[in-house]
Amino acid sequence: MARLVMILLGVDYLRARWRGLLWLGCASVLLGLVVFVDALDNAIYFPMTPFAVVLLLEGLATLVVARSGIGGQRTLRQVKGVSFCLAALLILAGHHHGHFVLSMIFGTLFLADGLLQIVSARVVRFRTWRLAVAVGVFEILVAIFFYQPYPTHYVGTVPYCLGLGLIFGGWNLLLLASRLRRLDHNPGMDPADASQAPAPAYTAHALHAAGGAPELTLWDGPPGPGEHALTVHVWTPVGSARGEARRQPLVDRYIAAVDRDGVISTGHAALESPEGIYISLYPAEEIDRSPDEFTRILRATRENDVAGKFQPDYETEARAWCPSTVQVRIRNYDPERLRRFWEAYRQDTTYNLTYRNCSSTVSHALEAALEGASARVWRQARGWRPLWRLLATPELWVAAQIRKRAKTMAWTPGLTLDYARALSMLADPRPSGWASMTRMALGQMRRQRQDWREAAHAAQGADAGAGEGAAAGTVAGAANAGSARPRGND
Repeated sequence: MARLVMILLGVDYLRARWRGLLWLGCASVLLGLVVFVDALDNAIYFPMTPFAVVLLLEGLATLVVARSGIGGQRTLRQVKGVSFCLAALLILAGHHHGHFVLSMIFGTLFLADGLLQIVSARVVRFRTWRLAVAVGVFEILVAIFFYQPYPTHYVGTVPYCLGLGLIFGGWNLLLLASRLRRLDHNPGMDPADASQAPAPAYTAHALHAAGGAPELTLWDGPPGPGEHALTVHVWTPVGSARGEARRQPLVDRYIAAVDRDGVISTGHAALESPEGIYISLYPAEEIDRSPDEFTRILRATRENDVAGKFQPDYETEARAWCPSTVQVRIRNYDPERLRRFWEAYRQDTTYNLTYRNCSSTVSHALEAALEGASARVWRQARGWRPLWRLLATPELWVAAQIRKRAKTMAWTPGLTLDYARALSMLADPRPSGWASMTRMALGQMRRQRQDWREAAHAAQGADAGAGEGAAAGTVAGAANAGSARPRGND
């Protein structure tokens, strides 16, 4: 996660605060150790009930305002709200059953993640696969610790989790501070022309600070069809299969789809910018993706390197194959950083199905284009508020987990799609805090009531007009009838 925070906030913003990050990381690690050690005996001083009440209130508030979210944001808020409420209810239930169920849930999550990391690292064999295996073994040991009742018979599950979270979070902050201390300039831009970088254009409404100056830019939704934005094209394995794909949940979403003839489709990803940059890496000659050879070519080793080629533009690729299945569009990006990345990256046309493929190329290009995006959103990014807001955004943790999984396995079109969606919520932020989302929901309700009043007034006006027309017709009819009545004798 440390690398992702550096990308989104930019080195220029974080480098001036590396000492504060260092002290904050040390404090988080020490506090986590204190909480974890305190839970090792039966005398637990951690305030369980107040913590559960706060967790429950946060979960309920998230569920209440989740309906005002957009697309994936709404789903993520709903998952967060349900998870918080479930954990809070299990804590409040207390006794043996609540703590036992919670401990089994956490243990299963650690076990599944550790096993997946070990298996994928041994299959792919990327450069640091042994380190990934060691981390997977550690996660399995943590899972075993949650599964067995010693030493508190599951009563210390919540302090264990909170302590581990503080320890891991503090460790990430320490890694971030150590990297920032060694950097003397932003690697995404030369110091000589850093001042000449074009300022980002903000085309959405802004929240205003107390003095009236725009401080934070928020968007109500994704860019419109004619809006200036970066586009990530994704051909999903199922959507790009030549024949009818045999449905395999999760496998055909993130790895590959197999059609009725046994042909494997892994999908594709590309990136397009309004400035004319199109990044789409593809093997120069079609790779044999039969089931017998697929396991061998999954290894990220040099013998699986083949010659690649970059497609000229989206229209040419879509005509030769098919239109992209899904598009993710992002407003807030840096075209200069993207251009520099593309000029350096295009010099090497090597293609590897695992470590240098279309999806990894797009993901790296997207990271280069979004460097400093979160700091650019904040017009007055001088304090710690941008960092706190970024750390409190659920999409950051989702993007960090996707990035971790892709680094230990391989970038696939499915992972790139989820990664681009999460980064789009961070680069083009929507209202994320429950207070902001509540204000947004209340604003929507006020606009709806105003629309209803206007519609009611229009309906009343129409009824009044119809009534006046009917009355005029009656009078006219009576006059005509009077004129048509035969006259009496004079």
